Formats: sequence, structure tokens, C-alpha cells
Amino acid sequence: MFMRKVLPVFAGLLLAGSVFAADTATKAPSEKQLAQQQKMTDCNKQATAKSLKGDERKTFMGSCLKAGSHSGEALTPQQQKMKSCNTQAAGKDLKGDARKTFMSTCLKKS
Repeated sequence: MFMRKVLPVFAGLLLAGSVFAADTATKAPSEKQLAQQQKMTDCNKQATAKSLKGDERKTFMGSCLKAGSHSGEALTPQQQKMKSCNTQAAGKDLKGDARKTFMSTCLKKS
């Protein structure tokens, strides 16, 4: 009777031990993963240097992380227009609703 209760517990402990042992063997990140980590670090430093916060930081991080990932593809006309309007808005130091209004007007221009 005692063995019927102890045996399943013992088997469970052995199984759990093998799972934990498997977790300790971590594999090294690939070159692609290392490059992505470095890109994330660089973009994060740039966003911090520009004192970006909230939605502006998210937008910047998204575009920064995507930069260079097109392997030489040119920007579409809409992307170029967005980039131009974004640069203008940053130059005018617009924030919040004023930035949204400016961006909307700028993007509607032909």
C-alpha cells in the first residue's frame, strides 16, 4: 500500500528533474538574433537621446527596427510622403493633437 502512494510521487519527481535539467542547456543565439538584439539596442538609445515617449516612441521604434530590413527596396511614394511629413512635424516640435492635425493635412497634400 505504501509503495502505491510513493511510487507515483517518486516517478513525478524524476520526470520533473529531467525537465529542469533540460532547461539548463541553453543554446547560443544565432547571428540573425544577435543582429536584431543589437538593432533593438541601437534604436532604443536613439529614442532615448531624442527624449521620445508614448506613441511617438512606438512609431520611431517601429520605423527604426524596420529600417534596413527591406534589403535595398526603395520607399513607396506613400512611405516617402509619411517620412517627409514626419520630419517636418519633428522639425516644428509638434506634439499631441497639433501633430495629428499637421500630419493629416500634410499627408492629404498631393
